[in-house]
Amino acid sequence: MRRLALYVDGFNFYHAVNDLRRPELKWVNLFRLAEELAKPSEKVVSVVYFSAYATWLPDAYARHREYTSALQAAEVEVVMAHFKEKTVKCFQCQSKWKSREEKETDVHLALRFLADAEDNVFDRGMLLTADSDLVPVVRMVKGRHPKKNIAVAAPPKRHSNGRNLKQVADGYFQVGTKKLEAALFPELVYDSEGKVVARRPEEYAPPPET
Repeated sequence: MRRLALYVDGFNFYHAVNDLRRPELKWVNLFRLAEELAKPSEKVVSVVYFSAYATWLPDAYARHREYTSALQAAEVEVVMAHFKEKTVKCFQCQSKWKSREEKETDVHLALRFLADAEDNVFDRGMLLTADSDLVPVVRMVKGRHPKKNIAVAAPPKRHSNGRNLKQVADGYFQVGTKKLEAALFPELVYDSEGKVVARRPEEYAPPPET
């Protein structure tokens, strides 16, 4: 069977799902999603999730840590970057305020994707993103390893955002909500020893059935 590896741009994916106004879809098992996206002739050998914690937002930080615990229990590798605080100035009124900017996530993803191609980890590498900043690494991997298949899975309703990626990848498609619905974690997530390692946040509970 061909080996499939999935690389998830956490923020790009999160904001796409957030825009759907269906918070229950944020509790998605990315390894299971990779299996949903795999072809019948493929086996998922690696799923890597790239993101960063918003540590200054206690509730969001707690939910994110719960989610990464669930992912790790599902054999998803979690690679976290960080936010950097910066001062923003209004040139009209001269007022200043603090802002935060996510740093290094795209770099982590690009380097890992290239390294895994060099190390022959996958036959088909799939990027879950619509961020055109990743065009150079896709082009480089294709140039160095023309026999490897590179696919881009755009998050829901982000199909048009990734048109530059479409031009350099072997395949490009949009992930539908049905795929997400089929890959959700249960309320409680257990590790291999049967211990509860993550509990679904109340904010991510599915709507009551009618």
